Amino acid sequence: MEHVAAFVDAHLDRFIEELSAWVRIPSVSSDPARAGEVERSAQHLAAELRSLHATRVEIWPTAGHPAVFAEWLGAPGKPTLLVYGHHDVQPVDPLGEWTSPPFEPEVRAGRLWGRGTADDKGQVHIHSKAVETLFASAGRLPINLKMLIEGEEEVGSQHLGDLLRERATDLAADVVCISDTSMFGPNVPSLCVGLRGLTYLEVTVDGPAADLHSGMFGGAIGNPINALTTMLGALHDPAGRVRVPGFYDAVVPLSDAERRSIAALPFDEGAWLRSTGAPAPVGESGYTTLERLWARPTLDCCGIWGGFQGDGAKTVLPARAGAKVSCRLVPNQEPDDIARKVAATLERLAPSAVRVRVAVLHGGSPYLAPTEHPVYALAQRALHRAFGKPPVFMREGGSIPFVRTISDATGKPCLLMGFGQPDENAHAPNEWLDLENYRRGILSAAYLYEEIADMVISPGDAPARSG
Repeated sequence: MEHVAAFVDAHLDRFIEELSAWVRIPSVSSDPARAGEVERSAQHLAAELRSLHATRVEIWPTAGHPAVFAEWLGAPGKPTLLVYGHHDVQPVDPLGEWTSPPFEPEVRAGRLWGRGTADDKGQVHIHSKAVETLFASAGRLPINLKMLIEGEEEVGSQHLGDLLRERATDLAADVVCISDTSMFGPNVPSLCVGLRGLTYLEVTVDGPAADLHSGMFGGAIGNPINALTTMLGALHDPAGRVRVPGFYDAVVPLSDAERRSIAALPFDEGAWLRSTGAPAPVGESGYTTLERLWARPTLDCCGIWGGFQGDGAKTVLPARAGAKVSCRLVPNQEPDDIARKVAATLERLAPSAVRVRVAVLHGGSPYLAPTEHPVYALAQRALHRAFGKPPVFMREGGSIPFVRTISDATGKPCLLMGFGQPDENAHAPNEWLDLENYRRGILSAAYLYEEIADMVISPGDAPARSG
């Protein structure tokens, strides 16, 4: 495999140029005016994969944006790996905050700057360059490989579930690898083994039929803002626990071994806190900051409105107030169940002087990887070879609903092997990809394919513990 590293180093500049050409395509899936660009992005990727000895490359249309499928089935009797990624990107607003234009990628200070460099074109490109490298070095792939690169991840993977069901035979594999996450920190190779889920609600509190004069009616007619803030304030106790009956019933507690593993990570809480600008951390008592972020559920008010918002004073008793409420979920919580419990609690807390409506906007289930599956030891070996140090297991506090979608559809473990950085600005101006991570990512993917070649898959292998 020394030929692998030599080939990557000899061709790295070309790889970066080819990635830059793809980044120049503004495939913003949330913008209807850019639908043609998302299609062009799919065509661009398909053309590249066809040049890499794929036995089959197809663009799969959906009711929204297209996905790209490719496969290399030249290793009879060897395991099959399915690589998932996405080629659509986030909007670029506010444009004025970009140092260089978002779709004119630029190399500065060892980073490639541009929209999609880290999320997720750069990480998809890592796998395509690993394929090229292995063919150039060994003339073949050591395993059977499939790729599914969708075009709707940034708008909620709206049609991914349908695609997985309709194309289940095409997508059959022994293991799934997803490169769409970040490492724990600079030069800390990582495998993400847990993601929180999400349920998101909107609560509306109605009082009088119209805004009323606060002098003529205040104190005699229920104020929706007063009612709403009282209701929201009652959702937590002084120790930071959520006061929703049944909220914690299904929560899988951290084991002592998991808590020791998290405590051993090189986490600088002071630096983390300074990066937020907040004066002090808060949260559920009895848990560390990383435990709260990764393995404990939350309930937060994400927005609130009602009454007069303009300059100066207006003595009004508002007719209506509202709030957005999100809950981050952990295994084995499910979004529909938690949404029902939160809605019932809000309705119960509402005073009789107002009316309450709760709407569920969206959600996604948590994911916990089956780290006892042999692929996790193999992935650790691959990352160790590429980075020269053993990787860490980590979780992420955010939610990636498609991971659970894929896990449930395939019944296979989802290996989350990402190469971004926590501060890469993936959804903000000035997104960037660390080019040394890009290089080592290509090596990691190539080594992973080699390691998986010797993996024995038995029919009774357990699916992922998806929560």
